[in-house]
Amino acid sequence: MRQMPLGVQLKERATFASFLTARNVELVAHLRAVAANTPAGATWIAGPHTAGKSHLLQAVCAEVAPTVRAAYLPLETLLPFGPGALDGAESLDLACLDDVQTVAGLPDWEERLFSLWQRAQERSTTLLFAARENPAHVDFGLKDLKSRLTSSSIFVVRELNDVEQVEALTLRAHLRGLEMPAETARYLQRRFPRDMRTLCEILDTIDDAAFVAQRRLTVPFIRDVIDRK
Repeated sequence: MRQMPLGVQLKERATFASFLTARNVELVAHLRAVAANTPAGATWIAGPHTAGKSHLLQAVCAEVAPTVRAAYLPLETLLPFGPGALDGAESLDLACLDDVQTVAGLPDWEERLFSLWQRAQERSTTLLFAARENPAHVDFGLKDLKSRLTSSSIFVVRELNDVEQVEALTLRAHLRGLEMPAETARYLQRRFPRDMRTLCEILDTIDDAAFVAQRRLTVPFIRDVIDRK
C-alpha cells in the first residue's frame, strides 16, 4: 500500500477487526468486498462526525493487498495545502477521501474532485468518500460534481448505542491484550461524552497506564488514572 505525501498516515488500530459491526453488517460487508477486489466505481459513506467513518476508510486501506496502490486522504487536514494535495490521486488503485463536506462550495477543490472523478472512471480506480450527509444534501456548487457523486453506492453508518459501545470498548481492550469488565466500560460512558472517538481516546490513555502498571482495567484503577490527568 502506498501512502500519499504530506504525512497522512493510517492509525494502526483502525482495522475491520477493531470495528464493532453491530447494525452496519451490510456496509462492512461491502467495504470488505471493496478491499478484496478494488472494483471500479464509487462508494459514499454518510454519518455523524463520531460514527466511525474515518475508521472504516482506514480499515479498507489497511486491508488491501500489498500490491494495491491506496491512500487515505482526509480533506479537512489537507485543506490548507490546496487542491494540489490531491495530485497523483488519479494514479491510485484506491483513493479514500474523508470529510468531503469540508471542500463543498470551494470552486478550486470542487473542480479538482470532478477531475479526479473523471480520471478515476477512465482508469477504473476505486473511490471511497465519507461525509456527514449523503451527497444530495451537501452544498456543492458544481452541479456536474454533485450529480456524479450522487450516483455513488450510498451507505449510512449507524452510530453505536450504549450497549454496543460497551461491546466495542471491550473488544478494543481485548485486542490490546487487556481485560475490561462491562462495569468499567459503563463507568467511562457516565464519566465522558458518549461517542466512540472520545471513549477510544480515553482507552488509549488508560492502555498506556495499564501497560506500565500491569493492572487490570477496574473502575478504581481507571478513576485513579483519570484523576492524575
